[in-house]
Amino acid sequence: INEKAATDVFVRDCMVYLGTCVAPIGQGKDGEVCADIETTWPDGKLTKEQLKFGELKLFPLEGEQKATIKVQPAKGVNMGAGAGVAVTKEVHGGVVGLLLDGRGRPLKLPAEQQARVASLTKWFDAVGLYPKES
Repeated sequence: INEKAATDVFVRDCMVYLGTCVAPIGQGKDGEVCADIETTWPDGKLTKEQLKFGELKLFPLEGEQKATIKVQPAKGVNMGAGAGVAVTKEVHGGVVGLLLDGRGRPLKLPAEQQARVASLTKWFDAVGLYPKES
């Protein structure tokens, strides 16, 4: 078996690109501002979002599409360039799209069961994990 050919077939036919996840590093209280985000979409439209701690936001961005995202993290939050330092990057779409993840890193779940279930349910709903039946 040709190892390179097998690898090429695996990557081309078996790997599915899901999209981009933007997940700032840092901790904060749910509802506090994690980052301000400006996105320039493939159609040229500019949107501004405020990502709060505890939130997940999912946006459609298909496989071949690209967008430009500028993330201004809150004080003490790091996007890879240092705490509070803005980062501008090109992001790629995929089967899932663009996910903004404000849950904080490292990820911590509430210790109390009812609060933990509420958080997990909120996150499941945000990404459409279990679509509602009509």
